[in-house]
Amino acid sequence: MLDIRFAAARSTSAAVAVVVPSGEPTTAVSLLGSVPKLRFGPADLDECTAFLEDVGHSGSAGSVHSLPRPGRQPARLLFVGIGDGDEAGWRSAGAALAKSARSEPALIVVAPVELPPAAVRGLAEGLWLASYRYELSTSSPAELRRVTVVLDASGEHAEALERARAVAVSTMLARDLTNTPGDRKTPAWFARRVEKAASGVPQLTVSVRDPAALAEQGFNAILAVGRGSTRGPRLVEMSWRPRGARRHVVLIGKGITFDTGGICIKPLSGMKLMRKDMGGAAAVVGATLAAAAMRLPLRITALAPLAENAIGADAMRPGDVIQHYGGITSEVLNTDAEGRLVLGDVMAYAVRRLRPDVIVDLATLTGAQGVALGKRTAAMYSHSDTLAEEFTGAAAAAGEAVWRMPLLDDYAEELDGGIADLVNSTDIGAGSLLAALYLREFTGALRNDWVHFDMSSPAWADSADGELTKGATGWGVRTLTRWLESASA
Repeated sequence: MLDIRFAAARSTSAAVAVVVPSGEPTTAVSLLGSVPKLRFGPADLDECTAFLEDVGHSGSAGSVHSLPRPGRQPARLLFVGIGDGDEAGWRSAGAALAKSARSEPALIVVAPVELPPAAVRGLAEGLWLASYRYELSTSSPAELRRVTVVLDASGEHAEALERARAVAVSTMLARDLTNTPGDRKTPAWFARRVEKAASGVPQLTVSVRDPAALAEQGFNAILAVGRGSTRGPRLVEMSWRPRGARRHVVLIGKGITFDTGGICIKPLSGMKLMRKDMGGAAAVVGATLAAAAMRLPLRITALAPLAENAIGADAMRPGDVIQHYGGITSEVLNTDAEGRLVLGDVMAYAVRRLRPDVIVDLATLTGAQGVALGKRTAAMYSHSDTLAEEFTGAAAAAGEAVWRMPLLDDYAEELDGGIADLVNSTDIGAGSLLAALYLREFTGALRNDWVHFDMSSPAWADSADGELTKGATGWGVRTLTRWLESASA
């Protein structure tokens, strides 16, 4: 992982980056001149001024212009825009530097003396997240390994850096879990990875239910979805229980390790990226690990129902009726609407056994979400205006995007079953809304203390964009962690 530290500047052959506020290129030149150990004389500063004028550097967030200086030290100057200088602008700057200085062994960042802690967090998150790589091969290309921020850091700066580190590490884990190919990513493998990540963290425990335990305790939907695979399902329960915590939040994430669609098989175009169908499970595990690393005074339980939706002799069939944990029954009209089935089991378990104050679920649930909101914005459903506002703010602060969708009762009757309480699919459209309404049936007395995120499209990036790299995005770790931070304040 990229090493980011605070230190005084020194004369070096490493590349040097200097920030440019929106519309103020001369500020960057002044910053360079204010660091005597970098040895920038009047001629060097005049050169930088002329360069910035020539390229028309606007200072917009994430814009970068590179000035080569062969035969001199530093040999390369990077001028990076921070926009208005808010956390988002610094995050964009960090991401841009991670890409522009990728081939440099080290980078020095010259920042204003009055740099606020939020800027440090944004810069570090951008640097770490944009430098992420997932590769199955053991060979590693040349990459940026160390970034030194020229700053007389305070305790608040150090805390901001550590919070950025916790979020970045957990987001990278979520990306790793999601990027892992389906032939390796069995439910048992996922559970082992979670146990390993939590190992040694005080007050953080992990329990894993295997198929026998799931059957004994009545998690019939998880078993039904996983029945067609030779690689049996699991239920991971991760618990963070700090002393003195007064509020309990349950985070639930869909964990379909690969989704063929089952007997209602998907076409190739819809199946080839279905290793990402456990992105919700990866996000809730990652957010809980981040909260534990920050020692947040909030009780958190993460539930990850894991199954492979495959085709086999005993696979779930259209027309089957499943009795969920707690007693609600569902008629399966579409085996490719399996995520809501496994979520129903664990939501009912959370309400009945864990009795939390708030339930939040994340799921790569429907293609309809992407049709409505595209690749970067998750659909959010909640009856609580307060929770919706809190999560909207948390997502904005974290650099992710959500949009609250209407949770309309008008369509609820379409889920009424003939031979069961519910049907898991309909043909009337509004797919994301109907999936949310289905899940609502399992919230019991917590109906008004529940938030659902349909984040199928944002879980995957087709190309690098800002702090996102191509592939899994780890969507949700940052939003959940920001909300948990505010909820524990």
